Amino acid sequence: MTSAAADHYERLLAENYTWMLGGELAPIVAEQTELLAELGIAPTETSAISVDLGCGPGNQSLALAGLGFTRVFGVDTSRILLAELAEHVAGLPAIEPVHEDIRTVLPGLTAPGEVAAVVCMGDTLTHLSSKDDVTALLGDIAKALAPGGRLVVTYRDLTETLHGIDRFIPVRSTDNRVLTCFLEYPDDDTVLVYDLLHVHDGTAWTQHVGSYSKLRIAPTWLADRCRAVGLTLERNEPGRRGMQVLVARKE
Repeated sequence: MTSAAADHYERLLAENYTWMLGGELAPIVAEQTELLAELGIAPTETSAISVDLGCGPGNQSLALAGLGFTRVFGVDTSRILLAELAEHVAGLPAIEPVHEDIRTVLPGLTAPGEVAAVVCMGDTLTHLSSKDDVTALLGDIAKALAPGGRLVVTYRDLTETLHGIDRFIPVRSTDNRVLTCFLEYPDDDTVLVYDLLHVHDGTAWTQHVGSYSKLRIAPTWLADRCRAVGLTLERNEPGRRGMQVLVARKE
């Protein structure tokens, strides 16, 4: 993750992240459990280890534990979100919060060929600094996966350039909070995301603004990079909530 993205999460998004997703974690975990099961994510004959890259408050980590993984590494750069994850996983020793950069964590976290599943979901992949970082991360994932192990990536395909008022995207609004995104396109590989959060404290509204870059990743490009590191594509298609879903398997 870029330093700008990490700072943006700590200053603005992390403490509002679960609210952004709907406010309650349990239904989100249930939805993710259903999705991962549908995608064939389960322990292999040789491994019940999984890694959740960009785990946030635990949407996928809790789902992975529920699917039978006996060791789940939840990796994130946000101490705020990892603290929230720790609250949710109290009494679940299978889940281990890890404060690290998702780009470089795998070689030191797992041995080659010992991981049954790696998930990188919720637009996490687009937070990396460059497409070279994406390629390098996929190489680390391919090395970490056990035979038959799977990678799941969900992300927003931002390759289409929006114009005019279409660049204003409402995220969520409640009685005391309103979050809107605004997009700019500095080049072909990145989009600059501005988050505008308005919070009402019972007396007045205050505005909080921050920005960071996301990568514009085309589905065909990501599929080609997976094949290049030796992974076999099982799915690469639009999914729920406007997310592209990619599933790749290590033979």
